[in-house]
Amino acid sequence: MNVLGIIASGVAALFITVALAKGARRAAFRPHVPDEPAGRAPRVRALRGTGGPAAVLGVGAAAGGALWLGAADDSAGSVAGLLAGAGTVAALGLVHDLKPLWGGLRLAVQTAAAVLVVCLAGLSPAAGVLAVLWIVLVTNAFALLDHTDGLLTAVGVVTAAGLLACAAVDGSTALALLPATLAAGLAGFLLHNWHPARLRLGASGAQFTGFALAASGALIHVAAPPGRAAWAALPAMATVALADTALVLISRRRAARSLLRDTDDHIAHRLRRLRVTVPGTAILPALWAGVSVTTGTLVYAELLHPALLLLPLAGTAAAVSALLRIPVYVPSRTAPPRTALRRTTAHATGTAIPTAASAQGGTAPESAPGGTGSAPGKGASGGTARTAAGRPTVPPPPTGRPAAEAAVAAERS
Repeated sequence: MNVLGIIASGVAALFITVALAKGARRAAFRPHVPDEPAGRAPRVRALRGTGGPAAVLGVGAAAGGALWLGAADDSAGSVAGLLAGAGTVAALGLVHDLKPLWGGLRLAVQTAAAVLVVCLAGLSPAAGVLAVLWIVLVTNAFALLDHTDGLLTAVGVVTAAGLLACAAVDGSTALALLPATLAAGLAGFLLHNWHPARLRLGASGAQFTGFALAASGALIHVAAPPGRAAWAALPAMATVALADTALVLISRRRAARSLLRDTDDHIAHRLRRLRVTVPGTAILPALWAGVSVTTGTLVYAELLHPALLLLPLAGTAAAVSALLRIPVYVPSRTAPPRTALRRTTAHATGTAIPTAASAQGGTAPESAPGGTGSAPGKGASGGTARTAAGRPTVPPPPTGRPAAEAAVAAERS
């Protein structure tokens, strides 16, 4: 397939994704389905507003059609394995959108899909293990970017464009197929995902995007000529996603919070604390991704020295260090006052509550001055005991087996 074929595949992915996303948007804005009996909402409501399947089908249909027409004669097995692995991860994400799955199960399926890609690409065992680890890491790093309107979609378009340029430098039209269709499909989906977002990628579209970008980068690295600095250029294209993951893990570790529990501590959430607008939280990381991707592409094309990749890396480290200083965690609730705890305990056990008068040697208004033989809530003259405000007290309810046993013992005595 020539350059015109790659362009045609991208245009097809754009139009298919836009059409499917428009249908998903109409379905999302239909009137709500009434709840089922017993107050249970139907499961299909969990997918309302989720357009990930539209992006997956648009990109997959365009890339699969081009592959069927002979777009990757020399690397048909590698590209087919990439599409199969990305489709498996997308299906897993769709199930996760309906009912959250255990994290270990998701990692296992992602690892199996990465192993499929590596085996069909013909990598050696050592390189295959590294490629599998890289694909799983980058897949989850990009998936974590789907926490604000348009962020993952914009960064995904920029990253896919960089991978497309690297594949074009080597003249590999087969490896350029998926980045081209992915960039076009995400650009079409961005029309519905920009703030205020009408659709979101969800776990299905986010994991598909991350897996396709990570696996494409791994295959381009394998097919690169020996003289190119692909080992340094291609990882630089995932700078923003990896920086967000590092930011989250470091901040949760410092705060002694669960590393796997998602909270509002990502890049966009911290930028919002600095009064950056919602579109700005997507534009700024996308621009920074553009700097890293452009530098990596120029290094891959041997137009820049690999040492210049330290500049965006140092800038990213400084940005993460600055973002770590922004407080994002709400302080835990303080313990209730000791007085409230004593009142709760007193009402639960049926004992009198000491007041300021009793503490100073006087008689508490709630207590019965007639001694211990008075009934709870009664005074010495048989009247109702009253509080300091003049309101009658209410005797506490029975507290269970200990109070019942005490009453039986009192009757026997």
